[in-house]
Amino acid sequence: MNNDLHKADNIQKKNEFQIINNMFFSSKKKDPIKVIDTKNQDLELITKMNQELARSLDLTETLQDSLELIIKRINAQAANIFLIEEKKQVFQCIASKYQSYLEDFEIPITQGVMGKAVYNKKCIRVGDVRKDVREIAEFYFDLDNKTNFTTYSVLCAPLIVSDECIGVIHCLNKKSQSKLFEENDRKLLETLSGPVALAIRNAKMAKDMVVKNRIQKEIEIVGEIQKTLLSKNSNGNFPIAGINIPAKVVSGDFYNFSEISEGIYGFGVADVSGKGIKSSLLMSKASSLYRCLSKTIFSPAKLLNILNNEICETTTRGMFVTMLIGIYNKSKKELLLSNAGHEPPLIYSYDKKFTNFTDAGPPLGIAPKVEFVEKRISFEKSSMYIFTDGITEIRDQKGDMLGPEGFQNYISKYQNIKNNERLQKIIEDLISSGRIQKDDLTIVTVDGE
Repeated sequence: MNNDLHKADNIQKKNEFQIINNMFFSSKKKDPIKVIDTKNQDLELITKMNQELARSLDLTETLQDSLELIIKRINAQAANIFLIEEKKQVFQCIASKYQSYLEDFEIPITQGVMGKAVYNKKCIRVGDVRKDVREIAEFYFDLDNKTNFTTYSVLCAPLIVSDECIGVIHCLNKKSQSKLFEENDRKLLETLSGPVALAIRNAKMAKDMVVKNRIQKEIEIVGEIQKTLLSKNSNGNFPIAGINIPAKVVSGDFYNFSEISEGIYGFGVADVSGKGIKSSLLMSKASSLYRCLSKTIFSPAKLLNILNNEICETTTRGMFVTMLIGIYNKSKKELLLSNAGHEPPLIYSYDKKFTNFTDAGPPLGIAPKVEFVEKRISFEKSSMYIFTDGITEIRDQKGDMLGPEGFQNYISKYQNIKNNERLQKIIEDLISSGRIQKDDLTIVTVDGE
């Protein structure tokens, strides 16, 4: 009997222990908490953005798509991209999502979170724009009023390429109960700003290259048009020939010659000051005027008077044209010449002596109402060489200029060759000698019988 009581007591104690153990140490097994791998999500987002930006043909559309991806990942209410306009020193919006009218405003680059992000070259997070007055400037609230938007929290990352800040990417308002961005959001936007900045810079470089190529094409077209304004050399027995080798695509030199009537020939050679498009445009104007007027006016001095007055009225201050105009009368064996500040032409006579025609007035475009004079000289068994300063100022590798004397040596060397071939030989010899061309090379020769 005692033995049965002892067994019952042990069973009761065991049951009580099990109950207590279950109460304190046993619980129902819970399902494991699912942890979202944001790092993989961020890596996928960065990869996708890089691919989209790299193959984009329409940067504006791609930036809009990128902003949409960023908004979804960061859970922002709005986002936009501002670039720095260097001349004005302002931010200009080039892409925006869910905030309107930003393209209508220019924001000084010294103001607000955007200005601070650019200055410090780091991504800035403003938790609450109404409390953290150290980070936010008044213009944000002014911009809210103009765009009908309410800003609570801001993320702003500078767009940096090669240590140069070209703009910012800007996110507004976390779509959460607090509406405030967190530090992880800031780090992510800082990472995403890199490929965006690189894509914008590459697109800008590509656009600049397209513009540059278009301008180059247009310059080449101008150069081709200019060539049509120059008189063509004759393969026959024509007493005048010319050659022009531009230093660049377009030229500031010009020449024209023609037979006015039987045995009477008119010619003009001009050099516009400076280089580049401005000079070539002025040259085109002067040459067109000369070609038109020389068909009805057979006085070199009168032609220069008219040209000078016209150029003085329309040319840019500081620009001028040197020009020599002449008429060769084959039967009378004489030249009628008038010079407006041009290089004195060289005359090479049959007895192998050189002389200069030194009479000259001021260049065209310097002073209006100048009365140019013309002079008649005998011209028999001689050749006159009218040239621009690019010929005499061409330098050898030591830096020494050719000069009039050096040019005379080339004339003497090739004088017995037909005029158009002669000029070609002179130019070829000049260039092949290693001389450095920095200006247009132009020569016109008139051969007298």
